[in-house]
Amino acid sequence: MIEALLTRKIEKRPETVRLKGRVLFLTEDPELIKRQLAGEDLAWDTKNPRNNPKLRDDISTDEITPAHICFFFDETLGEFPYTGLKCGNELPVQRGDVKRGGFVAAVSGKRRGKGSSREQSPYAELCAGIKLVVAENIERIYKQNCQNLGVLTSTDFSLIDKVRSGEEISLAEFTKGEDEITRQIIEYGGLFQFNVARLQGKVSLPAIGAAGEGARATRPMTLAEKIFARHMIHSQASHTAEPSSAGRAGAPVPTRSGAAQDDGESELGVRAVKPGDAGFARTDLRFSHEYVTPMAAIFFDQLVGRDAPVNDPGSVLFFRDHLTFLDEVLSEQKRKMGLLDLATQLMLKQGEFAQRKGIRLHGELKDRKGAEGICHSVVLESYALPGQLIVGSDSHTPHSGAIGCVAFGIGTTDVFNSWITKDVRVRVPESVKVVIRGKKHPNVTAKDLILKILSLEYVRSGKALAKVIEYSGEAIEELSVDERATMTNMAAEIGGFTGIVAPDQKAVEFLVERRGMNLRDAERLIEGLEGDPGAEYAQVIELDAAEITPMIATPGDPGNGKYIHELNTPVPVELAYGGTCTAGKNEDMDMYARVLADALKNGKRVADSVQFYIQFGSQETREYCIRQGYLEIFAKAGAHVIEPSCGACINAGPGVSTRPDQVVISAQNRNFPGRSGPGQMYLASPLTVAASAVAGYIVEYEPSEERELVHA
Repeated sequence: MIEALLTRKIEKRPETVRLKGRVLFLTEDPELIKRQLAGEDLAWDTKNPRNNPKLRDDISTDEITPAHICFFFDETLGEFPYTGLKCGNELPVQRGDVKRGGFVAAVSGKRRGKGSSREQSPYAELCAGIKLVVAENIERIYKQNCQNLGVLTSTDFSLIDKVRSGEEISLAEFTKGEDEITRQIIEYGGLFQFNVARLQGKVSLPAIGAAGEGARATRPMTLAEKIFARHMIHSQASHTAEPSSAGRAGAPVPTRSGAAQDDGESELGVRAVKPGDAGFARTDLRFSHEYVTPMAAIFFDQLVGRDAPVNDPGSVLFFRDHLTFLDEVLSEQKRKMGLLDLATQLMLKQGEFAQRKGIRLHGELKDRKGAEGICHSVVLESYALPGQLIVGSDSHTPHSGAIGCVAFGIGTTDVFNSWITKDVRVRVPESVKVVIRGKKHPNVTAKDLILKILSLEYVRSGKALAKVIEYSGEAIEELSVDERATMTNMAAEIGGFTGIVAPDQKAVEFLVERRGMNLRDAERLIEGLEGDPGAEYAQVIELDAAEITPMIATPGDPGNGKYIHELNTPVPVELAYGGTCTAGKNEDMDMYARVLADALKNGKRVADSVQFYIQFGSQETREYCIRQGYLEIFAKAGAHVIEPSCGACINAGPGVSTRPDQVVISAQNRNFPGRSGPGQMYLASPLTVAASAVAGYIVEYEPSEERELVHA
C-alpha cells in the first residue's frame, strides 16, 4: 500500500455538468469539416437524423492520432486530434485546428475509436478541449480510455441540443447502463481518482458470485468466464496487494490455474461469473511498449511519487519494439518536427524508469540493428501460460489467447494504475463462439479464416464489439499455436474484448517444444480449461472451412474482405510485406519459404517490379529461420530480410508506402487509412503475399505439384 495515497483528498464530480463550447461533427464531407473549423456551426436536426449529413463511420485511433503523433507524450498532443482523419480523399484537419476552434464535443457514426489501444487519442482530444464524445457505438478500449481520463462518452444524440443550448446535464446521463464500478469512475472523474478513493475505502464495490477457488461453479461457464472467475478479487473492499521490493526479478510462479502466487492470493477466485459482473481481476502479467510506458511513467511519478515502488515488478515487462527502424523511413518534414528526437526520448524515458523500478526491458540488440522481439511474439513464446490473465498496452494483446489465456489490451491510465494495484477493472464480457467446421483447403491459412470472419455483417455492424471471441471447430483444432495466434491476435480487428482458443494437446506440445516445459506440468496447466456444456453465448457463428478460399481485404479496413477469385482485373503490386506480430511467427516463415522455394524450383524469383520485405517477429523466429535454412532461400529469391520490430505496420520501418497510388500487399493486421503510409494496402495471408510478390500482382498461391496435376 502506498501510504501517501491514503491521505490524499479526493472528491466526486458535481452531479450536473455544463459543457461550454462548440460541437464538431466529423462528417464524410471534408468541406463541412473545414467550414466548422473556420467558425461555422453546422445545423443539426437531432429529431430527424435523416436530414443530417453523413457522419464518418469506423474512425480509428490511427486517424485521431496518427502513429508519429504518439511520439508526443504530454499536452502537446492537444495540437493534433483528427489530423489523420480521412474524408473522401482529403485530410481536412490540420495541426491546432481543433484546439483553436473552441470545440467541447465531437460527434461521429459507428465504431468510434476502433483499432489501436493508444490512449494518446482521447488524451489529445481532452487537451484540445473535447470533453464529450458522441457516436452511434464506441469501441471498448477507446471508451474505457476516455472514462479513465475523465472524457464523457455517449450514444445519445439528443445531448447535442443540450450542449448547444448550454443546459446543465445530469451526470447520470453518462452513467446510465454502466456497471457499478464504471459509474463511480465517471463520477470521480477518472480511474486514478477512483482508485485513490478505493484505497481509502470510499467506494462501494459489488459482490461477485460466491468466494472459493475450489468451490463448484453455480452456472455453466465459457472458457473465458472460468478464467475470469479464477482471477476476480472477491474481497472487493479497498484491497491491494503489498508491493514487493523494487528489485525483485523473475517471472511469477504459476499455480495450477496459471494465477501468480502473491500476497492476497487467498482473496482470489469466485465460484462463478456472468456477463455484466464488474470487479477487479488480479493480473499474472502486465506489459507495455515504448509508445505507452513513458506517458504511464510520467503519470506514475507525478500522481503517485517518483520513489514509490511498482507492485510486483517481477510480473511487469517493458518492450522497445515499435520504433527500431524509424530513422530509415521518417520523412524530412517529420524530422524537422523533431520526431526522431522525440522517439529517442521515448526510449530513454522507458529505459530509465525500468532501471529505477527493477523491471525487465526487452530492448534493442547490442550487436546489430533490431529489437529482441515484438511484445506479443515474445510474451507468447516465453511467458504466457494457459489459464492466465494478461494485460498489455496494445490492442493485439489477445495474441496469447492462442494457448488459452484471457489476454486483453488496456490504455495508459490502466497500465499505470496496475503498477499500483496489480489488478485491472473488468466487466465480464459476453462471448461469441465462432465454429469453423470441416477441413480447410491447403492454400488457406488462419489469416484467410479471420478475414472471412471480419467480412461478416455481424462483425461489420459492430455486434461483436467488446465480446470474447472463442474459436472452435475441426478447422481451428487443426491449426498450430502459431496459426491460432493469428486468429486471437485479430480479435482486435473484430473489436472484441479478446480472442481465445481452448488449450489442447497442441498447446501442450508448444509448451514442451518451444519452452522446454515438463510434459506433465504442461498437461496440468490445461486441465479444466474448456467451456462447460450449456455455457451461454451471445451468438454462435458457424462456417464451413471447405467454402473458404484465399481472401484479401481491400484498402481502408480489415473488414473489406473478399475472395481473391472475385477480383475482376489483376491488381499489380509494388510492395509486399510479411511480418509483424500477426505474420512474423515461425509458421509464417514456413509459408514464405514454401512459396519462394517453390518459385526457385521453377526458375522464378520475386518480380522485378516488387520489393518484398520479410520481418521476423522475434529473435527466436530468426534463429528458427537460420536452423531451417530459410535465410538462403529468401536471399536467392530476392526478398529483403529485416530484424524484429513492429516496423511497417505502424508506419515506422521498411515496407511502408510513399505514394497514394502505390499498391501494397501485406500480411499485417490493419490497413486503416494512413496506417502504413499513404498507399493502397491489401491485407492477405503469408502464402498470398509471397505468391503475389513472385507474380507481381495479387494471386492465390497454388503449389507447383497441384499445377502439374491440373495440367497433366
